[in-house]
Amino acid sequence: MSAAVAEKGMFQHFSRDLTASVVVFLVAMPLCMGIAIASGVPAEKGLITGIIGGIVVGMFSGSPLQVSGPAAGLAVLVFDFVTNNGLTALGPMLVLAGALQLLAGWAKLGAFFRSISPAVVHGMLAGIGALIILSQFHVLFDAQPLANGVANLAAMPARLLGLTPFDLRATELALFIGLITIAVMLLWEKFRPKHLGLLPGALLGVVVATLVAWALQLDITRVDVPESIVGAIAPPDDGFVALILQPAIILAAVAVAFIASAETLLSAAAVDRMHDGVRTDYNKELRAQGIGNFLCGLAGALPMTGVIVRSSANVQAGAKTRLSTIIHGIWILGFVSLLPWLLREIPMAALAGVLVVTGWRLVSLKHVQHLYASYGVLPAVIWTATFVLVVAVDLLTGVLVGLALTVIELIPHMRSLRLKFDENDEGEARDVWLEGSATFVSLTGLTKKLEMIPLSRPVRLHLEKVQGFDHTSAEQLREWIARRRKLGEGVEVVGPAHLVDRFA
Repeated sequence: MSAAVAEKGMFQHFSRDLTASVVVFLVAMPLCMGIAIASGVPAEKGLITGIIGGIVVGMFSGSPLQVSGPAAGLAVLVFDFVTNNGLTALGPMLVLAGALQLLAGWAKLGAFFRSISPAVVHGMLAGIGALIILSQFHVLFDAQPLANGVANLAAMPARLLGLTPFDLRATELALFIGLITIAVMLLWEKFRPKHLGLLPGALLGVVVATLVAWALQLDITRVDVPESIVGAIAPPDDGFVALILQPAIILAAVAVAFIASAETLLSAAAVDRMHDGVRTDYNKELRAQGIGNFLCGLAGALPMTGVIVRSSANVQAGAKTRLSTIIHGIWILGFVSLLPWLLREIPMAALAGVLVVTGWRLVSLKHVQHLYASYGVLPAVIWTATFVLVVAVDLLTGVLVGLALTVIELIPHMRSLRLKFDENDEGEARDVWLEGSATFVSLTGLTKKLEMIPLSRPVRLHLEKVQGFDHTSAEQLREWIARRRKLGEGVEVVGPAHLVDRFA
């Protein structure tokens, strides 16, 4: 495709993309600042990441409607890293993580990240949600969060017992503002008028809480934003390269690259299910994320991922091309450049309220219930183990143990780990035969072959010779079938009754 054609295509839905960009901007602003604060860094670091994620990653993204920016899924890891290594080490670590993502994209490893067990990913996200709640609970009281989840949990009773209605200090006033934010968000989600469906509850909660704090002149901690966003950029110094070579930096970079890539590509797959437009190029998306994180590292900002909350808002607002993502980044840049004084009126407790609700939504028990009902005890155990270890130990331990436990699912299939794929294009429907065991070991190849099947004709999927599925492969196949059926292309599943019922 020529540059002229691509440019015309990007601007042919300008009005719809412009409207969608405003909605995404309104969703992104409080989250960019709140996630930065939850990560233990100044709020402007999250805004810089939001700008780069919108403008730069938006241009190169392999998922045109996905929106990138600071993600709650990395907040806990960054908080631990900054606590142990200092803020100056964040840039070098992120440059290395971005380079690793670039290499993964060039090596066409995008499909590999889609083979990661859903039980591990959702258990990790649930654990992160719990840790965000535990840390931001203390910010609601105008206090600093402690070093880890266990310490934050242990200190919660003392916070509550220290409250008094007879001596309203910063603690009580901040909690009042935080609870207002949470109440407005929850009530708005429940009673939102249809004609205001695109107005985000997080923005409304922060606006109401800020107005109350301003009107009552409450003496509570507010967001500290510099006069100039350019002044918030921390370019590399003389010790930058030396830090990259430290073992702690390398280990953290690998963890960030792995988790950010998995979260991004899972989000991209979810976005694909929301619209009927261009499908995600997973390797291109990985490269775009690598460029974004590399630049965030050079600017001393936060790491980024593709984020489902902003992306779903983008799709629901009617975005058609990547232009909406790019313009939303321009909106953030313009707002923080022209109105920094307005951001400094936002109470920290209001952003903590937004993050408590965000964390609560991440701690969803629906997924583990679905895993147990559909696939039995083991996937539910994997989810639970990942969740508990992320909260009680650390993020990396939880993910590694979860991944190790998924290997147990291979035991029943050890005699037949290979999965044969055959197809016949003759006749009214394209016949596809699978033979062997469908596990995460063979999932990358299976996914690639399934997605190469054109949409022009119905598919008859033969599972008579399939000896079994692990839950990762079953979930991917279920999503592929659902997506084709949504696009109006029939998929007939042929085989044993229990498999036909599973994918019906």
